[in-house]
Amino acid sequence: MQSGLKKFDKWIIEFITNDPTINPLMGWESSNDTYSELKIEFATKELAIDYAKKNKIEYELIEPKERKIVKKSYSDNFLK
Repeated sequence: MQSGLKKFDKWIIEFITNDPTINPLMGWESSNDTYSELKIEFATKELAIDYAKKNKIEYELIEPKERKIVKKSYSDNFLK
């Protein structure tokens, strides 16, 4: 599978719900907490952290993983 690079430079604040419940009609997981549907994008990590501190939001910082690029040739499929 190939992962794209679109919106790779954005930092996002996502709210985690504390009360996931099962929807009785469809059986899907749902919540009464509307914050769980909210995602806020920032251009830099510092802006995201400042916003969280200013609004007294507890946050967990997850750094992006370094991409490992393996160069392959089409002929590599037939050499093994």
